[in-house]
Amino acid sequence: MENTDKIAILQKLVQIESVNGNEAVVAHYLASLFEPYHQSAKVELVTYSPGRDNLVVTIGQPEGKQLGLSGHEDVVDPGNLAAWHHDPFAGEIVDGHLFGRGASDMKSGLAAIVIAMLELLENGTHLNGSVRLLATVGEETGEYGAAQLTKAGYADHLAGLVIAEPTGLDKIAYTARGVIDYHVDSIGKSVHSAQSAKGINAIDNLIVFYNEVTEIMKQFDKMDPVLGGLLHNVDLISGGEQINSIPDKARLSANVRTIPAYPNQMIYDTLERLVHHLNDRPGFQLKLSYSYPEEAIPGRPDAPLVKLAQKIGHRVIGNRVIPVGAGGASDASEFLQSKARFSAIVYGPGTNTSHEADEYVEINQFLQATLLYRQLALAFLVD
Repeated sequence: MENTDKIAILQKLVQIESVNGNEAVVAHYLASLFEPYHQSAKVELVTYSPGRDNLVVTIGQPEGKQLGLSGHEDVVDPGNLAAWHHDPFAGEIVDGHLFGRGASDMKSGLAAIVIAMLELLENGTHLNGSVRLLATVGEETGEYGAAQLTKAGYADHLAGLVIAEPTGLDKIAYTARGVIDYHVDSIGKSVHSAQSAKGINAIDNLIVFYNEVTEIMKQFDKMDPVLGGLLHNVDLISGGEQINSIPDKARLSANVRTIPAYPNQMIYDTLERLVHHLNDRPGFQLKLSYSYPEEAIPGRPDAPLVKLAQKIGHRVIGNRVIPVGAGGASDASEFLQSKARFSAIVYGPGTNTSHEADEYVEINQFLQATLLYRQLALAFLVD
């Protein structure tokens, strides 16, 4: 495939406004690229909800190992358009950079793995095993496309998985923090503020929870040598209707970034014990809920997939490739819940402009990634 054709595929993906939804357009476009190879590629659209389709494409032989290549189809909102110097959905190219929402996170990685598979098909390359594309919906808001595919068994035969999230091609993330978003709803009793003793202030009860959970979280003080410590941050508090009424409802929302030493269940148990303890006090009515929790990903820098990706990466980019840890969660957290036991790495083109105005990817790095993934797939299936 010519480089101009590869760049055109990435531009087309960036031009699709798949902001926290509308992924079906992405999935159908990518599926159409495989139509010339319909006899050699198994293409499956897996609907999550109307307008939201995951895409699974499998090429190669059913015998032998299977390598998973994964990327998500959704992007975050561009935010304040006045902060952008380039149209976030134009895929504009300036000085070797392609700009747009998702250019880095992660349509460049998604395009690169698709192109790698297309080139294997185009060249008629014999594979000693199979390569499976897992293109997902909803990664930015909870990895629920990956969860759906995992429950449906699409990861049950993987021997290895590459998530093409942006690390830059000189770094491979082999371990990652998990995430727990939780909410505490407080129910009180509303009265006129001049008669506050007759009411129950829902905000006051949340402040008690806030102070106690902040102290309790300090017990999780182990430090991961790569990821650092567990992080707990209360990020949202809302409640009340007007300044002269005691609030009868309030909500606190917090984010926990876990490490492998502390499985999510330990955090759930801690939070639930605290809520139960507070609800035993007069006037307290707290309810705990979670949003899309993901487990931390343990890993080894000397795992075979890491070493192989380092070798191929060095060959392609000409520089050393360093194993690192990742602070954010990815679809790997869901895929690793499958019946198979395999290593997963996060390795893809991109920059540190993800979720920012004027997000971009270096075109040369994107083109290198297409070659890297193709060579990695071949080497993985041979080993």
